[in-house]
Amino acid sequence: MEEMTREKVRCLIIGSGPAGYTAAIYASRANLSPVLYEGIQPGGQLTITTEVENFPGYPEGVTGPALMDDMRRQASRFGADIRAGIATEADLSAAPYKITIDGEKVIETETLIIATGASAKYLGLADERKYAGMGVSACATCDGFFYRKKNVAVVGGGDTACEEAIYLAGLAKQVYLIVRKPYLRASKVMQERVFSTPNIKVLFEHNTVGLFGENGVEGAHLVRRKGEPDEEMVDIAIDGFFLAIGHKPNSDIFKPWLDTDEVGYIQTIPGTPRTRIPGVFAAGDVADPHYRQAITAAGSGCKAAIEAERYLSEIGK
Repeated sequence: MEEMTREKVRCLIIGSGPAGYTAAIYASRANLSPVLYEGIQPGGQLTITTEVENFPGYPEGVTGPALMDDMRRQASRFGADIRAGIATEADLSAAPYKITIDGEKVIETETLIIATGASAKYLGLADERKYAGMGVSACATCDGFFYRKKNVAVVGGGDTACEEAIYLAGLAKQVYLIVRKPYLRASKVMQERVFSTPNIKVLFEHNTVGLFGENGVEGAHLVRRKGEPDEEMVDIAIDGFFLAIGHKPNSDIFKPWLDTDEVGYIQTIPGTPRTRIPGVFAAGDVADPHYRQAITAAGSGCKAAIEAERYLSEIGK
């Protein structure tokens, strides 16, 4: 195997959502000459949302892609070196820390800001892959528009699932909410909204076992009361199948080195983006099981860059 190309930098940022781009803006202005790799989904989860109405400074709202493009251009303007590429391996055993990009290049960095975000979880059915982009989606706000006056299903029982169901109810003819348990985990206010929306039907104690359709999703195979004496198969006719069963943080390559919780969120020193390794910081959704908002991600990206600058001045690099 040929020797990988190596490059030395002072500050490496992995990930390109609000956390990564904000870190890049601050690190650039502090003359850290940051290099940022955009990862699997340049711009992050916001690039698959439509309207963002809660980001301060945009009173009329802004689309997710436009907001991310603004942040990216702002980081570029101050000299951030933004590159396409995915971090495939990490060695945080000693400084400088080594990150392999696309399995072919090693970046040695004095400071590392991990802003790799989280990805929507799927049930793991082969049919989800089969019908990807043909009726299966993990983002109601991105794709709901295509299902006007049609029938759709949302899988999940938490706040996100309820929010998605309510959003889709405004567009679709009928929304089924498929819930494994006999109750909703969502907050009381979300539950009340769901139950008071006439075109949402909650299917408690139902598991999805497959999807069917010729040129896209036409229906779902469900099992009611799986494993019980009165278990039965139920088919529903739907045109769209939306997943809302949570997110998985993109932290796998860092798990040997950093503390993560049982889901995989990177644990930081409370109130800071510092991890247990000096000079390694985590920002945004990869380290945030609680809030997961664009604005909180941006705030933590700012903190991470300020911490990186302080750390570099302390070690005299």
